[in-house]
Amino acid sequence: MSDLEEDLPEEASGKRGKKDKRSRPLPSTPEEIEALIRRQKRNLRKAWAEGYLTAITAMLKPGDLAVDCGANMGVVTEQLAATGADVIAFEPDPFAFKTLEQKFGSTANVTLINAAVGVGSGTVRLMRADNFGDNPEGASVKSTILDGGRRIDAENSVEVPLIDFPGWVAGQAKARGEIAFIKMDIEGAELQILERMDCEQLFANVRCLVAETHERKFKELRDRYKALRDKVAEAYPPGKVNLDWI
Repeated sequence: MSDLEEDLPEEASGKRGKKDKRSRPLPSTPEEIEALIRRQKRNLRKAWAEGYLTAITAMLKPGDLAVDCGANMGVVTEQLAATGADVIAFEPDPFAFKTLEQKFGSTANVTLINAAVGVGSGTVRLMRADNFGDNPEGASVKSTILDGGRRIDAENSVEVPLIDFPGWVAGQAKARGEIAFIKMDIEGAELQILERMDCEQLFANVRCLVAETHERKFKELRDRYKALRDKVAEAYPPGKVNLDWI
């Protein structure tokens, strides 16, 4: 379930049973209307992201490097791999990583790395959603290495390897000259990574980067997210660095 669907009451979120054919009442309270607007904006971003990924996969070719940070169940990884490009998929959650191994264990152009990406290296605590026990496949997408996230159960955590992603990008750029595409959906950890990449001018080594930002889940970081968005929007065209992935 998306964050926005969580915000809506059952009537507004469209979660009635299949046999219920009654018309749904329109949202009436300010909270319901605001939640519906956010949901519609999210739907628009989702449609944009799907079209954008189609364009990206049309651009990729064998020999290119595409990176999937937060690969989860491999939906994007699969589309990237079909282009023939070299794909490196990072996924920290052991549960999700097992699915990736089943799907891509024998795919020659896909390299799977069971680790979180961040700034710094070593190990880190990966915290899971509060409904992970009931729905591990659906909830694994929310696993995060950041404290304070909404609907995160800090007691349900596992230690995972941490890779210094800005350093990794610099190494790949030195070895290959360019990274063709990076997709980043890593539940809040993107903020510090993107700040460091901007500071070290690493976006120059990436043809295209898309990231989903998570300021709604981490309210105390909203000022930093806004500053990052303003800086990126001023410095790069949206086809180069885009922070509206979903």
